[in-house]
Amino acid sequence: MKNQLNPKSNNRLTPWALLLVIVFLAISALPNLYPNNTVLKISNHNNALSATQISQYLEDAKLPVREATVNHQTGEIRVLLEHPKASVNAQAILQKKLQTQLQNTANISVQSEATTPAWLQSFNLSPLKLGLDLNGGVLFVLKVDTEKALEERLEKLRLVAKDYRIEHKLRGIKIEAARDNSVVIKANSSQADKLATLAKLLKTDYPSLTSIEKNTASQTIWQLGFDEASQKQIAEQAIGQAISTLRSRIEQLGITEAVTQRQGKQHIRIELPGVQDPAAAKRLIGATAELSFHALQDMGGHTYKYKDGGTTKLNPLPIFTGSEIESAQAGRDESGQPLVQLMLSPSGGDKMSRFSRQNIGRPMATLYGEYHQNQKGDVVKQQEVISVATIQQALNRQFSITNLGTMQRAQELAMVLRAGSLQAPITIVEEQTIGPSLGEQNIENGFNALKLGLAVTLLFMLACYGRLGVVATIALLVNLVCLLGLMSLLPGAVLTLPGIAGLVLTIGMAVDTNVIIFERIRDEIKQGASTFGALKRGYQHAMSSIIDANLTTMITALVLLGVGYGPIKGFAITLALGILTSLFSGVLVSSYLSPLFLKHERKKEHQKDKNKAQLKPATTKKEGAHHA
Repeated sequence: MKNQLNPKSNNRLTPWALLLVIVFLAISALPNLYPNNTVLKISNHNNALSATQISQYLEDAKLPVREATVNHQTGEIRVLLEHPKASVNAQAILQKKLQTQLQNTANISVQSEATTPAWLQSFNLSPLKLGLDLNGGVLFVLKVDTEKALEERLEKLRLVAKDYRIEHKLRGIKIEAARDNSVVIKANSSQADKLATLAKLLKTDYPSLTSIEKNTASQTIWQLGFDEASQKQIAEQAIGQAISTLRSRIEQLGITEAVTQRQGKQHIRIELPGVQDPAAAKRLIGATAELSFHALQDMGGHTYKYKDGGTTKLNPLPIFTGSEIESAQAGRDESGQPLVQLMLSPSGGDKMSRFSRQNIGRPMATLYGEYHQNQKGDVVKQQEVISVATIQQALNRQFSITNLGTMQRAQELAMVLRAGSLQAPITIVEEQTIGPSLGEQNIENGFNALKLGLAVTLLFMLACYGRLGVVATIALLVNLVCLLGLMSLLPGAVLTLPGIAGLVLTIGMAVDTNVIIFERIRDEIKQGASTFGALKRGYQHAMSSIIDANLTTMITALVLLGVGYGPIKGFAITLALGILTSLFSGVLVSSYLSPLFLKHERKKEHQKDKNKAQLKPATTKKEGAHHA
């Protein structure tokens, strides 16, 4: 701290550098003065609707409209209500009104719209994201069925075994359905060598495969499965893949401040702040849809139902699956029917190209699968053939899926395919909806507590420390501005109600830093040090106590951040960042401000020293004369 109190020092961290940091963080905090608006956007094909017409419908439903405009380029109608939190109710009313009275199927969506000035948006600055307890929204807790993931892996093992049996002409081998976490393969004792050949081929593809051989008088039985370590790995992969897929789906919903994290062994916690349509979020997030493409098979194979009735037989081993899909976009064909345009990965494109070249003139089926709960509550997989198309020519990476019924289904299927299918089914075990009015009350109460704590603290510092109290006040305000700016810059930072508690705690910690320094300065002055000397030694000697106190608190915040979730994590983020800004403002900023506010005291001391210097020679002269 010595160089910071000496204006003549060549310290790299100059007051101008501090000022630059403060201005930068203050600009980052500015967008918080411009909260986002919730608006309705209505697609308007062929300009069949007008903004006045939409406004009248909403006024009749006692939902006053603040603003309704039309984008003349796209024809889209934008509606801002007097009470934006009622946008979901307005959406439902308009959908019913347009569908029943006007036979209009316009797409009506509720969107969040930025009100930040354009110059701030040009720097990619946006308001601080609010958590579920402040902004309202939906909380889901989902359970990942890891046992189903293991069953799916065993079923694939069984299908591969059947494919190898046909390819290598291993007759006399019976492959049973998977049960008890294993696949059982049987053969007569005379065919034991073929059974060993099949097991060897499977172990080449599945190195972690375990096998138990049993011999009877007439049969040889191999029981194939995965060891305990592999089963745990399959479960971990299923949960990790589910979290990644769910995050991708949420991003495509446009919810940037969502929280998706693991909770316990098999559960995933999802917080969706600001979501006002829980049913739509539940339908899209919980979807377990997957696509696979199969060749039709006249003899043998597996029987599947058509979407519109009837059955067909398919080769159960797919040509390729939805995991090979790179992108999926909903659209319409030449006759206006909904479709999904697919783009495959290079490996998927190779599989499609190879299969289509060998099967020109033959049909290929698209199989749609989805998990759901039956009446008994068991999770079962339901599959149906949604389309069968004859291959007219060799296909490449890009092609379309038709016969999807409605445009909404095409859009949802495209969204799910873009985000990826789930390896294991998920079920929603807990669902909570928090209204936006409760969030507004939480914000008001939280910030009232913040204002009260700030006011009492500032009055205390001014009363106890005078001019140094003014320094503490400025440092405290700088601390809050810097903390808001820093949280606005970090993409993962979300302000929650416990986060507001963290802001209040930050005030106390920042003041505590100044109290330690100022009390040390008082002690130095009592011991006879000059004001400037007391300032230098006060900052120097207080640093060890300040670092110890803040370091232990930072360790606690990092532990909470690592193991906590939801409200605990929101509190930990604010606390950790608050420690950094408290050290910045309470030590660095106040160390430059303190000499400026105590300049008057320094002048008085300088004048006293000057007077003493003037009096000292005169006294010596008189004493000399008297002695003579």
